[in-house]
Amino acid sequence: MRNTHQSSERNRMARSERELPPAPRRQQARFEDLPEYKQVLTQKIASEQLGIANPFYRPHQTAAGATTMIDGRKLINFASYDYLGLNRHAHVLERARETIAGFGISASASRLVAGERPQHVELEEKIAQFYGVDAAVCFVSGYLTNVAAISCLMGPKDLVIHDEFIHNSALAGIKLSGATRRFFKHNDTADLEHVLRTVAGDYRRILVIVEGIYSMDGDVANLPALLKLRAEYGFWLMVDEAHSLGVLGRHGRGLAEHFGADPHEVDIWMGTLSKTTSSCGGYIAGSAALAAVLKASAGGFVYSVGLAPVLAASAVASLDILASEPERTAAVRRNGSLFLKLAKEAGLDTGLSGGFSVVPVIVGDSLRAVQLSNDLLAAGNVLPIIHPAVPEGQARLRVLHHLRPHRGTDPPHRHIGAERLKDLTDRNFGLGRVDIEKMLSALSAC
Repeated sequence: MRNTHQSSERNRMARSERELPPAPRRQQARFEDLPEYKQVLTQKIASEQLGIANPFYRPHQTAAGATTMIDGRKLINFASYDYLGLNRHAHVLERARETIAGFGISASASRLVAGERPQHVELEEKIAQFYGVDAAVCFVSGYLTNVAAISCLMGPKDLVIHDEFIHNSALAGIKLSGATRRFFKHNDTADLEHVLRTVAGDYRRILVIVEGIYSMDGDVANLPALLKLRAEYGFWLMVDEAHSLGVLGRHGRGLAEHFGADPHEVDIWMGTLSKTTSSCGGYIAGSAALAAVLKASAGGFVYSVGLAPVLAASAVASLDILASEPERTAAVRRNGSLFLKLAKEAGLDTGLSGGFSVVPVIVGDSLRAVQLSNDLLAAGNVLPIIHPAVPEGQARLRVLHHLRPHRGTDPPHRHIGAERLKDLTDRNFGLGRVDIEKMLSALSAC
């Protein structure tokens, strides 16, 4: 064997010493030449032409909540995920301080090898108990939760069917999985059934993904109809509860409580820890077998550092408050319902929203939405959602609701908003006013 190895090595060296043809010269692409960068520049140049200030990445000078501080001014905040007002709650802060004192900031390792902490177990048990299911597993990012779970459970022999407006993180997970992807019309279970009926191919597994409250439109998934289809067609049902945990249901337990359904009938509950629970990270809840599979095989869990102990403990504290003070959930729903009513009275287009945590004000043109956001900054901090987060022509201001008393002129001064939007529309302010030749000239000079 030694002689064979030595002979093989001599042959390898002889081949490597032969004269090879020169490699073709290849021009490495510059980041400045990427079409993605050109798209960024296009938006920047169009905004500069119309004198529109950039509303994104404005630094906030205080903790997130129902109010904020920007440039030294206190503003009503309609862009925060702190739905139940727990980000600065005394119990949450005290639990965070205690945990930092005992465990520092970071878990400093993957949970599998050396990063497991009591707070992880406590949080996962708390989430499972809150949902009324067997087990849960937590990840360090809400986005990563969808990517890791979907790519772990699904593969090239499988099919994923999703709502056309599903979150980008789910799309990334589907792409990574290699599964076949189909979508159905937004929140349309009749169209979902049509897709299920026309499925061609022998798929190993089928997964249907919806959101409890849709993050851009604010409407609620029709869980009873989905469960009926699940029973008839035999698929896994996954519900993303990022914006519905703490908001739907009498006790804030989400979509199942909202409809009075058995939570065990949903195969995969997914959610984030950055909204109702005022922390950071994400979770999957369901059967004990599901949690075991993810802890053993999901790359985003196995090969990622464990959730920071302080974040896990803070989420536990938030869930404790939610369980003991369900009136917070009721207050958020009242605020959302009031805003929806006032916005409609003012003639604003609120789309499909049910008036819960998310109420959009549909503007249409992306540049017009950005300018409207800037115009309203004196009244409150409300951010635009533009292409590619939503299709061009569907740009909007997204108003998020929190635990705070609403007044008639609150959020964000609806008559001011309606008047500013009418003025911008009457002036055809937006993409139609951009000088295309001037923009192309500026792009070519970059």
